Amino acid sequence: MNVISMNPIEKAATPRSAADDFEIKVPASIANLGPGFDTLAVAVQLYLSLRVRRIPGRGKLEFRFLDHELQGENCIERAYRLLAGEDFSRLPSLSIEVRSDIPMRAGLGSSAAATVAGLRLYEAVAGMLPIETLLSAACALESHPDNAAASLLGGLTLSCQLPKGMVQARQFSWPESLAFVVLTPDVSLATGESRAVLPECLSRADVVFNLQRVALLLQSLHSGDFSLLKHAMRDRVHQPARHKVVPGLAEALELEHPDLLGVCLSGSGPSIVAIAERSHREISELLGAVYRRSGIGYRVRILEAHQELSQHVRVFRSGLLCC
Repeated sequence: MNVISMNPIEKAATPRSAADDFEIKVPASIANLGPGFDTLAVAVQLYLSLRVRRIPGRGKLEFRFLDHELQGENCIERAYRLLAGEDFSRLPSLSIEVRSDIPMRAGLGSSAAATVAGLRLYEAVAGMLPIETLLSAACALESHPDNAAASLLGGLTLSCQLPKGMVQARQFSWPESLAFVVLTPDVSLATGESRAVLPECLSRADVVFNLQRVALLLQSLHSGDFSLLKHAMRDRVHQPARHKVVPGLAEALELEHPDLLGVCLSGSGPSIVAIAERSHREISELLGAVYRRSGIGYRVRILEAHQELSQHVRVFRSGLLCC
């Protein structure tokens, strides 16, 4: 495991010239995993990609969103400007083409991936930064660290916010045999709307319930004994309250199949995640039936975990980077 203690944001000491042409690739993430509200997340093989070209001048960013329309604030530019600060006008002007496989407002970390992409964009033109700096900045922008930690570190991440804006995160590999069956209904749900229905107070019994299951979940994933995973992924903190804004959630959480190891809401929803080692198509049909009965359209994806640290930058031809 890597233990990462966060420090205040540190600027790159000496900005450098950007390569003429480079790419940045950031994975989506599934957060909470049932009981791990605002704490657990896993990166998955669904990506936001930037194709970046240097253009004449300084201090200008030109964005083209090739396969989707920008909804709300441009999180890529916001993150870039946070790190650039007063140096923004001195940095190279860039033309940026954005492609994304990550559905927006679906609970798959689209805003966190865009934020991480913006931080990587700054790093590409200004010089490498410690992973601690990038995660600290991402958490400052996202307000909770789980999705950003997974997009930055890969694999399964545990994150904890400490005093004075510091964050500590632990990262380890997600079990290779466990895949995710992710159903995204044709319902748009903003994170703010989903968080607004959460209770202000919890009973002691519900807090203990979740603490026990977080411990059981982590031990199950670490040991490879998945026999209690379905019980470990139960939650009383956020999912019950979200039944009212996520159609099909209550029924999906109670689905049964011999190879179904657990079901949870992905992040704030509305995507639903089933975890299994096999029978992925059958489980897809089982999940889909919930929404067909309700007359709600949906898309199912079968995903694997993205295990790599996203800090890795690989030059694959002169003047072209990929991270």
